[in-house]
Amino acid sequence: MTGGTKRNVLGVGVDATDYTRATEAVVDAARQRRPLALTALAVHGVMTGVLDPAHNARLNAFDVVTPDGQPVRWALNLLHGAGLTDRVYGPELTLRVLARFADEGLPVYLYGSTEETLSRLIPALERKFPALKIAGVEPSKFRAVLPGEDAEIADRIRSSGARLVLVGLGCPRQEVFAYAMRPLLDMPLMAVGAAFDYHAGLLRNPPPWMQRAGLEWFWRLGLEPKRLWRRYVILNPAYLARLAAQKTGLWKATPPAPATGRPSTFDV
Repeated sequence: MTGGTKRNVLGVGVDATDYTRATEAVVDAARQRRPLALTALAVHGVMTGVLDPAHNARLNAFDVVTPDGQPVRWALNLLHGAGLTDRVYGPELTLRVLARFADEGLPVYLYGSTEETLSRLIPALERKFPALKIAGVEPSKFRAVLPGEDAEIADRIRSSGARLVLVGLGCPRQEVFAYAMRPLLDMPLMAVGAAFDYHAGLLRNPPPWMQRAGLEWFWRLGLEPKRLWRRYVILNPAYLARLAAQKTGLWKATPPAPATGRPSTFDV
């Protein structure tokens, strides 16, 4: 993973990139009507790949993987001397991309989450970006795709005139969806994690000092302890242990080859 900006973090290819370059990658793909899959990975996203080789291969097939969490940025700097001064946080990247799409009149499609969340998200985005064109909105079905349904979803998205799909299905469902749908769409797909909930006003961002210190996980654990305790209490120490092993050479962290085939099933 020495070409371009991809770097090996625990076997997952993460881009040593910043907000400007990640935003331009999405906007350029939209202008050129070119498929592109982007996700922003924090520790949980990286460890999901580490623990599931098939998913790791899918992640390594993504066009852009940004360091969503500070610990992932720190890993890029520690392992590869990337010199990154900031992470590329999914909710913030979403706003920067939407600002550009609003300026250029490029429509967007919102896929995922619940009808309740989307009903709050749409007016919030319209207030923030009055010129934004929302071509379509589709909540998650919270089930596996039915035979032929992926093509129907792609047809709806294309016929809407959208030039970007924001996917808010949660990790790792959203990454599998973006990977599976990329061959069917001539536009970028962004897996944006909790961005829908944040921008709908359903989740609160931690104070800036906690974000800089890489303590956002602690903030979210306090907000949703029952749902998130396993994610953070188990995966965070495992991430640090594997990072130390990769840094010292005790573990090679060999990345799997990027996946090429579409999954036989995935959640929609």
